[in-house]
Amino acid sequence: MSENLGDFEQLVMLAVLRLDDEGYGTSIREELKVRGERDVSPGAIFTTLERLESRGLVSSRYGEPTAERGGRSKRFYKLTADGRRALARALRTVRRMMQGLEPKLERP
Repeated sequence: MSENLGDFEQLVMLAVLRLDDEGYGTSIREELKVRGERDVSPGAIFTTLERLESRGLVSSRYGEPTAERGGRSKRFYKLTADGRRALARALRTVRRMMQGLEPKLERP
């Protein structure tokens, strides 16, 4: 089965990976905002995470309930082994496609 990843899926997976597989909705959104310079809705993030989870590329677990969340638990996400492989494959493809293009990108 092909695991081609869309741009936003790659960004979400990179955020999860950067957060040491302990990312949850708000922290993933913050990573996308700060590092990806993209202010996206929580709904877009959760929809993407659900799609990635259904494809077996991320998994999730619930943490302990916290008082600051009114007794609700955070849902933490991590990349699965298949997710790491798919992301690595996608990034290798982007690097291959980028080879030699930097000067062209700098032109007006």
